Amino acid sequence: MKKNIYLLLFFVFSYSLSAQVLFKLNGKVTKNNNEALSDVALYISEINKEIFTDSEGNFQTELAAGNYTIYAEYLGHESFQKAITISSDQTLNITLKSLDDEYLDEIVIIADGKKLDVRKPQMSVNTLTAAEIKKLPVVLGETDILKSILLLPGVVNSGEGTSGFNVRGGGSDQNLLLLDQANVYSSSHLYGFFSIFNNDAVRNIKLYKGGIPARYGGRASSVLEIDQKVGSYENFSAYGGVGLLSSRLTVEGPIIKDKFSYLLSGRGSYAHLFLKLTDIKSTAYFYDLNAKLSYKFDDHNNLNVTSYFGRDIFKFNTSFNNDFGNTIISANYNHRFNEKIKGKLYMNYTDYVYNLTLGFVGFDWNSGIRNYDFKYQIDQNINDKLDLKYGIQAQHYKFNPGTIEPSTDDSQINFYKIPNKYAFEAAAFIEAEQELSDIFRVNYGVRYSQFYRLGKETINVYADNNPVVYNPQTDAYEKATPIGEKFYGNNQKISFYDNFEPRIALSVQTNEEQSLKFSFTKMAQYIHVISNTNAATPLDIWEPSGPYVKPQIVYQYAAGFFQNFKDNAYSLEVEAYYKDGKNRLDYIDGADLIGNRAIEQVLLNGKTRAYGVEFLFRKNYGKFNGWVAYTISKSEQKTVGRTPGEVGINHGNWYRTPYDRTHDLTIIGNYELTKKWSLSGSFTLQSGRPVTYPVAKYEFLDQTINDFDYRNNYSLPAFHHLDLSATYVPKPDSKKKWKSEWVFSIYNVYGRKNAASISFRENEDFREKTEAVKLSIFGIVPSVTYNFKF
Repeated sequence: MKKNIYLLLFFVFSYSLSAQVLFKLNGKVTKNNNEALSDVALYISEINKEIFTDSEGNFQTELAAGNYTIYAEYLGHESFQKAITISSDQTLNITLKSLDDEYLDEIVIIADGKKLDVRKPQMSVNTLTAAEIKKLPVVLGETDILKSILLLPGVVNSGEGTSGFNVRGGGSDQNLLLLDQANVYSSSHLYGFFSIFNNDAVRNIKLYKGGIPARYGGRASSVLEIDQKVGSYENFSAYGGVGLLSSRLTVEGPIIKDKFSYLLSGRGSYAHLFLKLTDIKSTAYFYDLNAKLSYKFDDHNNLNVTSYFGRDIFKFNTSFNNDFGNTIISANYNHRFNEKIKGKLYMNYTDYVYNLTLGFVGFDWNSGIRNYDFKYQIDQNINDKLDLKYGIQAQHYKFNPGTIEPSTDDSQINFYKIPNKYAFEAAAFIEAEQELSDIFRVNYGVRYSQFYRLGKETINVYADNNPVVYNPQTDAYEKATPIGEKFYGNNQKISFYDNFEPRIALSVQTNEEQSLKFSFTKMAQYIHVISNTNAATPLDIWEPSGPYVKPQIVYQYAAGFFQNFKDNAYSLEVEAYYKDGKNRLDYIDGADLIGNRAIEQVLLNGKTRAYGVEFLFRKNYGKFNGWVAYTISKSEQKTVGRTPGEVGINHGNWYRTPYDRTHDLTIIGNYELTKKWSLSGSFTLQSGRPVTYPVAKYEFLDQTINDFDYRNNYSLPAFHHLDLSATYVPKPDSKKKWKSEWVFSIYNVYGRKNAASISFRENEDFREKTEAVKLSIFGIVPSVTYNFKF
């Protein structure tokens, strides 16, 4: 009897707990200029619970009646603490003061905080603080987001002086670049010396290397998400900088206070002005303009309209003129249906153009890509342990592969136009982030994508459907001769592809400061870059999948160990990954890529694999802080023969991709010497890039012919350099509105002549001898920049 009473009391007590009344706590976290802060960590100490703000700074949870203490932490901002009593539904709005307000505003690169990455399932996302990026020594004195990313594990450059980057053995075209959710197709100024992203106009950045959520698609390697700042709704301010080669200015403020704001940011180089003082008749410069209008209809509705316009201009006498750049317009409308559901509508337009005039040949060349994009996403909070994101996306592409026109009346060049190509891409996605238990958290979802290659276009028809044939007599691949043509009218379907792209990421928290994480990602990429270089260039041509070019498919598996030490003062991240890809474009020997109407005749489909281990150890706080990043990895490609009689590329064996780096080491250190002076240094050491060298030469009809070895069978010398910088703040304690600082930096302190390329030529005195010639871009590069704010 007594046993039954205890059992009854147990069930009554259990039911009372399950029926316990829960109240809603919601709110918003902002900076003191009313700018929303995303990914802020909120901690409720009494129940050991963490919640996070969304991209608009909103948060929501459910709590039983009682007394609680709310803590908020965000990189670069003062901590927040407040005691609250819950007896009904409540709204708590939090304002965090930036630690840098007394100096200059800085961009914030955000992802999971150093403590938060232990708990959340998202992995393969690294972080950099605003102060770290600002103080990093960079070439030519321009702080560059893309070059800062190169200091992280798993990310390498396409070559010194370039803005292209490669992630975990993937090509630069496999990176999805989004500026306020609009596609970016060319990310560099001055052929790679600067990126197009003006730091003063950027609010936050996320780089996904793996475990990519289902809401992103269209590329096979990584996602770089860049959000522009929202102008202040309260006060006018202006800030910028003056450097040796370029200057920038940003202004922001309210049009209608607390309701309608603007941000306008411009940047330009002016080294070409000094050329006018000389006899040099050449010029080279760039400029860009960022603008953003933000309007709050009410607490549930707001609209942001972003625009970007940038151009590079090159003129060398009358023989060479070149201009290229991006035009981007993005509109984002946010509507909160209720405390649990909100919708995001994006409408984007991107137009990238490339124009080239060769006066000595007598023709104009222009190419480009135009993209219209629509995306609608719903964010839904089901309960305290489950959040959903789902939506649809549609994109229309117009590709201009190239047009050649005579540039003068007496030109011998005839008009030549490669027909435009059109495509339509659609996708639907759903993803969930769920807390399964106190130690298990998971992010899982699926993306279903479709791709249509559309007319108006005439498609070549080939025997056996092969545009490339193998010649056994020469042991080489050659262009096939079309046996006919097929015409497709406006919007008529030429080809169709579709893919299910599952994603999952799981975290297992072994204790409060330690976790294991695992992820799997399938990515489909339907558009490709046709390029005759290993680095991203403005001349690259985008090609849609079609009858002879299949979409790239990449599978990535990753596992990681994450550990925080001594109250998050130190952290360690170790990740291993393996990537398996198919339908990666390969080129036949001697392929002509530019101005080729039948580009399929020089393309082959290969497969790829990449694998490696990344280490990142950080000292997060203190007068001295920094990190050590090291990656050991391999990136390879393989193109086998289509029949037993074909040899494929490199006889069907695996060979290194152009972006393979066996070893990649970066060491970063920052030291606050005094209130006025802070010092920073970085050291980079990488294995040399793969190259193909000739192994012999022979004479044929009085011409010297080089005989090359297998592709990418050799390496350039090791790449390394040491950079230093110092920041001087004249009046750190000044309360005046005008704030300023000086940044002094030296790139490549010990003058290392890193090889950008090595070519071979005959010795002028002894023709029978061959000599190697190294091309280096940078020696020692000092720079100084003056930054200001008022």
